[in-house]
Amino acid sequence: MPRDLPRRTADHGLVLAPQAAARMRADLPRVAEQVVAAIIDEVPAYENALAGSMGDTIRSAVQLALSGFLSLASGRRGTDPRTPTAPAVEGAYQLGRGEARSGRSTDALLSAYRIGARVSWRELSTAAIGAGMDAEAVGGFAELTFAFIDELSAASAAGHTDELATSGRVRQRLLERVARHLLDGSTAEATLEAAAAAEWEPPTTLTAVLVPESQARPVLGAVSAATIEVPEVPGIEGVELLLVPEAHGRARAGLLRAVRDREAVVGPARPWLEVRSSYDRAVRAREAGLGPDTEADLPRLVLDADPEGRADLRAQVLAPLADLRPAQAEKLTETLRSWLLHHGRREDVAAELFVHPQTVRYRMQQLRELYGERLDDPGTVLALTIALA
Repeated sequence: MPRDLPRRTADHGLVLAPQAAARMRADLPRVAEQVVAAIIDEVPAYENALAGSMGDTIRSAVQLALSGFLSLASGRRGTDPRTPTAPAVEGAYQLGRGEARSGRSTDALLSAYRIGARVSWRELSTAAIGAGMDAEAVGGFAELTFAFIDELSAASAAGHTDELATSGRVRQRLLERVARHLLDGSTAEATLEAAAAAEWEPPTTLTAVLVPESQARPVLGAVSAATIEVPEVPGIEGVELLLVPEAHGRARAGLLRAVRDREAVVGPARPWLEVRSSYDRAVRAREAGLGPDTEADLPRLVLDADPEGRADLRAQVLAPLADLRPAQAEKLTETLRSWLLHHGRREDVAAELFVHPQTVRYRMQQLRELYGERLDDPGTVLALTIALA
C-alpha cells in the first residue's frame, strides 16, 4: 500500500450533475483508449511496452483511474480512505513499483500522466459541456482533474521510491550472504549459488578493504559498483568491510588512491573464492597499526605472524650474549643487526650507528669471539636476520 500522501482532492466542492456524470461514465472506455493511444504516440518508452501485458495493465489502470475520478467528481466522498479514489491511487502506486522493477525511472510514467490528464480533460469536458455543465462548474472540473492527476503522480513516485528501497535492501542482504559464504569457508558450490541468487557476477579477483564506517560512502563511490559492502565486521567496531572486484595489477593503484587519507587497510588481491586470506591479512595489518597497503608491509607482517615464536628465536640466537652486562649486550646486538642488514659493510654500519669504523671492527671481534664460526653459517645468519629484523 502507498504511504500516506497529501490529498488535494479531499475537500473539493464540485458535484457533477447526475446526467453529466452518466454521460461521461458511458464514454469512459472510448476515453481510456484515446488516452492509451496518445501515450503510445507521445512517450517513446512505452511504444513497444504497451503492446503486451504492460499495455493491458496500463489500460486497466487508466479505466480504474477515470472511474475513480468520476466517482469523486460525482460527490461520492466519505471517511473511508478507499472511497472513491483509493483503488486508483493504489493502482498508481503499483505502477510506480512496476516501473522500478523494470529498471525505468518515473520520467516516462509521469509524462504519461500529463498526457492522460490532457486527453481526459479534453474528452470528458466536451461530454460535460454537452450535458449542460455551466462555466463555473467546468472550471472546477478542470481544477479537480489536474489535482487528481497530481495525486496519482505522487502515488507512483512513492511506489517507485519504495520499490527501489525494498529491492536495494533485499539485494544488500543477498550480497552480504555471498560475503558470509566467502569468509566462512563455504563450498564453492554454495558460494556460487548465493552469487546467482544475488545476481552478482563473480569477478576474477576480490580485494578486502577495511574502512571506517564514516568513510565507507566516499570509497564506495570511487570503486566498482559490483563491490560487496559488509556493514559490520566481527570484533571490529565502527569498521566496514568492502570486497572490491578486479583491483589487481595496475588497478590496485586506483584502489589505493580511493582510500588515501581514509584510515583504510587494503588486503592483497586474491582469486574471488579465496578472498578470506585477503581479509585475514587486512585484519592483521590493522591490528598492527599498518596500512593502507598491506603489500608494502609484507616484511613486518611476515615477521610478526608468530610473535611468541619470534621472541623465542630472538632469545635463542642471542644466547651467547646472555652473560654480558645489559648495556654491552645492547650495543653488540644493534651492531650485529646492522652488520647483517648491511652485509658486513663496515663503513655503512658505522654511518648508521654514528660510531667510528674502528668501533664497529672492535665490536665485531667481540661478537666473533662469542659466536665463533657460527657467524659464517648460513643457517645462523638467517636465524639472526629474522630475529633482529
